[in-house]
Amino acid sequence: MPTATGGKLFLKPCRFVAGATAEEAVPAATHPEIAFWGRSNVGKSSLINALVGQNALARHSQTPGRTRQINFFLLDETLMLVDLPGYGYASAPKKDIKAWVGLTKRYLCGRASLRRALLLIDARRGVGKTDEEHMSVLDDAAVSYQLVLTKADKLKPGELERVTREVEQKAAAHPAAMKQVIVTSAEKGTGIEYFRDELAQLAKG
Repeated sequence: MPTATGGKLFLKPCRFVAGATAEEAVPAATHPEIAFWGRSNVGKSSLINALVGQNALARHSQTPGRTRQINFFLLDETLMLVDLPGYGYASAPKKDIKAWVGLTKRYLCGRASLRRALLLIDARRGVGKTDEEHMSVLDDAAVSYQLVLTKADKLKPGELERVTREVEQKAAAHPAAMKQVIVTSAEKGTGIEYFRDELAQLAKG
């Protein structure tokens, strides 16, 4: 179980290490890694920034598909946070999309240092068809992953509870998915402290 002090790790310095658009640019696997994945504009960069307490470590944009490389951030020389390109809509040439989608899947399915993949789900949308397709990719590769609801502040409490239950049911139907769903809001700070505690445990083993 997460501890009350585990999340202190996320208050330590975090720095950009590399942005990879090809396999040869992916840094060596020297630390435990946590990967953030999800639909374009689901809030990956905002969540990473909220976790590490920085406003602009991970760049975010209103333009879907702006993240076109795998970005690596090293937290306290201890834990690597990996910001993956979003899937779904992207304003980019098809050949570029195909290239970064392929790189992302090869990273997720072949990275020995990957402790957990976090599949982010917009609380206003729930788990869509494209999300389920990507969950199946992780299932087939036996990659442990956890569903994380973002933008929880955009829903009323009763609606959020309903969506959370539905997402938990989706997670239960996928063999590689963790059963617990994390509910967060980068804007309001909802769930951030608990999330820090849980992720900090992954840096230990």
